[in-house]
Amino acid sequence: MSVVANGGSQDNGTASDQSYVLDIHPLSRYYFGSKKPIPLKDETVHDRLQRMKSNYAAHGLRTCVEAVILVELFKHPHLLLLEVRNSIFKLPGGRLRPGESDIYGLKRKLTRKLSLNEDGNEIDWEVGECLGMWWKPDFETLLFPYLPPNVKWPKERTKLFLVKLPVSQRFIIPKSLKLLAVPFCQIHENHKTYGPVISSVSKFSFNIIDS
Repeated sequence: MSVVANGGSQDNGTASDQSYVLDIHPLSRYYFGSKKPIPLKDETVHDRLQRMKSNYAAHGLRTCVEAVILVELFKHPHLLLLEVRNSIFKLPGGRLRPGESDIYGLKRKLTRKLSLNEDGNEIDWEVGECLGMWWKPDFETLLFPYLPPNVKWPKERTKLFLVKLPVSQRFIIPKSLKLLAVPFCQIHENHKTYGPVISSVSKFSFNIIDS
């Protein structure tokens, strides 16, 4: 199956008019296994807040990258999400290291969370277009799909990239995480369950083309 994706992001985070065809493949073509768990951080909201403040004081703006990965099930696009502690849903990705490029950092994060080997030799992730940027004006607010004009020193920036899967692939997931394929109709405007970033992905126009 192919879909035509309309939308995307320019360098300033605004939507563009570009369109591109993306082949998405049935979920049944992918294989799933497990590996040793990744130690989880943020035992409490207070702990996370303090860690973010410490990192900001040391490194400045927190820069993150996340992957939008699609599969097909019942002729409907599904988004791959990681579930943490049976209650928190995240797009695969995470924080960049100081000086690390968006593409390299996203590939490193995907390999760590979705691949068998962390040396990067098993999967050559195909990172595509940037779909958008989200900003956190301060430590305690949610992410916004724009930078408010009165905010000069944002605390976090997150970029979303479309990642194109091959026809078949093996995913190896840490035992501390679950990998789920969630239908677009379930995440659409479901801010309460999935948060503003994930629920916004379904707003992109993905027109299904039978191949």
